[in-house]
Amino acid sequence: MTAPDAGRGIGNGERAAEITTTFVGLPRDTFRILHVSTGNVCRSPITERLTRHFVTQRLGVLGGGLIVESAGTWGHEGAPMESHAETVLGDFGADASGFVGRELLDEHVIRADLVLTATRDHRAQVISMGHSAGLRTFTLKEFTRLVKAIDPTTLPPLDEGLVMRARALVRAAAALRGWLLAPTAEADEVYDPYGAPLTFFRSIGDEIHQALDPVVTALTGVPARA
Repeated sequence: MTAPDAGRGIGNGERAAEITTTFVGLPRDTFRILHVSTGNVCRSPITERLTRHFVTQRLGVLGGGLIVESAGTWGHEGAPMESHAETVLGDFGADASGFVGRELLDEHVIRADLVLTATRDHRAQVISMGHSAGLRTFTLKEFTRLVKAIDPTTLPPLDEGLVMRARALVRAAAALRGWLLAPTAEADEVYDPYGAPLTFFRSIGDEIHQALDPVVTALTGVPARA
């Protein structure tokens, strides 16, 4: 067995017969990103709202067909976002309004085309729910590492649609997963700031920002503004 070439993407042949990563019968003209943490009041709300914000910065709009949401494995159903998390989002100019916490349900996993978790334990919990989630569930930092190794020229251009490009990106990342391992077990973790001071929340916000930037660039084909 040989490792895939650096910068591997997907073959052109797959574009003509685009295959959704979710269950048959669900809409094929949308792409859902589901961010997962524990309580859905700190890390995953920050990641959800920053993803929306950064995509909008790149494209001027959220992006055709892109849906970004979040949930928690022990989610505080109906709870507001932690106040420090709101502050972190404000630091980045992102919108924290209207957020309501959710408990992770089967339907969230079934509908998701990409699940990005805060930790490896969250990833394992999502995969254990079934629904063929293994190939589309990554920790956020794991997905970032894989995305950085993908040659963007192998992905469909944005004018073919954000949904097609996003699905191709997930397939390419899944193909690389076994070859690009984390240097340490902790490298793929985003630690829980719940109950910590604002300074720690801000450090977690910076981690999430650094991890999201390459992902949003790959999704949209547009780098961050200098």
